[in-house]
Amino acid sequence: MAKVYYENDADLKNLKGKTIAVIGYGSQGHAHALNLRDSGLNVIVGLPASSASRAKAQAEKLEVVEPREAARRGDVISFLIPDHLQPEAYRRDIEPVLAAGKTLLFGHGFSIHFKYVAPPSTVDVIMVAPKCPGHRLRELFREGIGVPALLAVQQDATGRAEATGLAYALALGSLKAGVIGTTFKEETETDLFGEQSVLCGGVSALIAAGFETLVQAGYQPEIAYFECLHELKLIVDLIYQGGIKYMRYSVSDTAEYGDYTRGPKVIDAHVRENMQKILADIQSGAFAREWMQENEQGRPHFLEARARAANQLIEQVGKQLRTMMAWNRPAEESTAAQAAARA
Repeated sequence: MAKVYYENDADLKNLKGKTIAVIGYGSQGHAHALNLRDSGLNVIVGLPASSASRAKAQAEKLEVVEPREAARRGDVISFLIPDHLQPEAYRRDIEPVLAAGKTLLFGHGFSIHFKYVAPPSTVDVIMVAPKCPGHRLRELFREGIGVPALLAVQQDATGRAEATGLAYALALGSLKAGVIGTTFKEETETDLFGEQSVLCGGVSALIAAGFETLVQAGYQPEIAYFECLHELKLIVDLIYQGGIKYMRYSVSDTAEYGDYTRGPKVIDAHVRENMQKILADIQSGAFAREWMQENEQGRPHFLEARARAANQLIEQVGKQLRTMMAWNRPAEESTAAQAAARA
């Protein structure tokens, strides 16, 4: 069983008097910086002069400096920019000023596990990964609840790496909920697998396949949208609240019987074999190499896939139907907010 840490396992004194440099101010960066500051810690934010996020951080009364200067001043360097940008940013802004005894902290293990970033043996390398988007991390911190997180120590040069990570998790508010011990390898490989086979790739492909099956059989696209996409939230909310068992308890007996008897025909042995192949690509580093090469080449396949997906019938129908849902934020508004958060 995994080791779980709570508030009595950490001491904020392990970060008192230290400077935490948060590199990046996107989804995770802004939440980390604000939660750490509100927990009484000394926080600076590292952003290039061209970053649109500078004004947002400064509006929160945070000190903003160039990334290299932030890394130079930081005792703990919280490296929270996207995976594909980390290798170059590390070489340019962090490596030249990464003095012995500092802590390099990540929110995801990708760059360390696949060795796109290779810190010297004289620094601590840790990960504190909240299991939610940054805006939710911030919201629940302000409500005094906190969200679960993962903690990993890749390199303990000072003998204090775990204590530093736990103090950081305490300041984020995550120890109120509980922090699970893991490794960079486990977090990275399971995170990528979950995204690709279930949470993003698997679910979106399953939704599209179900929608297209109904439309091609002559059913109205609007009805297909409701049955294969819109109602998914109802089911996921039940699973989120009480697990698959609670979802099955909550739906009709007809739906539950269809779950048991038809679900395995959709997600069959062939699908499981493909999942094994996806996991093997992740474990071998093949996916990581493919993704980094895609970025080096200007993202041609990624951008083509994004454009193609945006023009699918299911997206056009959904955009129209969501105007009927007064409780739901328009897709355009949500997309704009996400783009702003990533800037």
